[in-house]
Amino acid sequence: MGLTTMGKDGLQVESVALSEVAARFGTPCYVYSRAALGDAFGAYRNALQAHGMLERSLVCYAVKANSNLAILNLFARLGAGFDIVSGGELARVLAAGGKAEKIVFSGVGKSRAEMRMALEAGIHCFNVESASELEQLNAVAGSSGRCAPVSLRVNPDVDAKTHPYISTGLKTAKFGVAFAEAFDLYLRAASLPHIAVKGIDCHIGSQLLDPAPAAEAADKVLALVDRLAAAGITLEHIDLGGGMGIQYHAGEPAPSAADYLAPMLAKLAARREKLVFEPGRSLVGNAGLLLTRVDVLKPGAEKHFAVVDAAMNDLMRPALYDAWHDILKVGAGTTATTAVPAMSYEIVGPVCESGDFLGHDRELALNEGDLLAILSAGAYGMAMASNYNSRPRAAEVMIDGATMHLIRRREEVAELFALESVLP
Repeated sequence: MGLTTMGKDGLQVESVALSEVAARFGTPCYVYSRAALGDAFGAYRNALQAHGMLERSLVCYAVKANSNLAILNLFARLGAGFDIVSGGELARVLAAGGKAEKIVFSGVGKSRAEMRMALEAGIHCFNVESASELEQLNAVAGSSGRCAPVSLRVNPDVDAKTHPYISTGLKTAKFGVAFAEAFDLYLRAASLPHIAVKGIDCHIGSQLLDPAPAAEAADKVLALVDRLAAAGITLEHIDLGGGMGIQYHAGEPAPSAADYLAPMLAKLAARREKLVFEPGRSLVGNAGLLLTRVDVLKPGAEKHFAVVDAAMNDLMRPALYDAWHDILKVGAGTTATTAVPAMSYEIVGPVCESGDFLGHDRELALNEGDLLAILSAGAYGMAMASNYNSRPRAAEVMIDGATMHLIRRREEVAELFALESVLP
């Protein structure tokens, strides 16, 4: 993972001690590394360059992983496109300086208003996920006097071998068009007056640690592309989605971008189509952490609890997926003067739910007031945060060398009910 290093003042990100971040911005707080974000995006570019495919490829960051404007702006500056799933994400990308012509719009439930917004913006492509969506999009494009560029998101019925909640390529999933129905739906798309068939899309899931399922899906997609070409439907681009996994547990194997892409790129080397990829987690996951402080130590007969000021509303993944995040003691920022032995702790938050935990059975030597760093929290952390228990969402800070940038201030309690009103 390599986000943190040990300095004289404890753990640090780039050249900034996490204790300094806590002192200036408080906790809980999300902390990101600009260098780590740039390196992660660069790894995709380097892998494509090594295969001679960079110039005909578009790497579209999956915005749902982390939609902070500063992060979107950084990727836009690096030349990224964007994979969006809502009108709100479209607005964010445009506000952050992203180019509409580099946006692909995925998602099973696009509203007519969102379709119209994306058409007016001039996005690169709609990834259509059902026959009904295709017909609706044709109607919206016609009423707008436009022609909608489309790919069909084809569901190849390939087991991604990941958590069932983030496996999207099986025929039981809500996503995409069934592989057996895709050819006929392409024929229908080609006949519609306000639809321009541009490509094909496939995304089988997230947190993929083995490139083999993605390569298997690519084989099925390419066979369909060739069948369509024989029928007179020539596609301009092939979108093989994203989903490359990251290391959450120290020592856990995780592929590099080069290793993950290699089997797919080998299959695409002799083809003429442009290539699109949609990485999300692998660009931001290990580039961020959640900084939190121990408020209460609560020993028990069977379990010992460390109650921290972060909670499930700040980081939902452990409660939602029983996900593991490494948790490290920052090593500074406490007023304790006595050494304590390491113990096995349940790291829990103050939210009124038994499912409010951030880590089970963590061996740590803790005092009240200690700072903890919950690693690999850059993806699906702040993006999934809520105000449950009327808790303000955390601040977000970007570290750039020795400089701290506040990229989202902490919410205030009054803001949580500012849109509400009492009855007369």
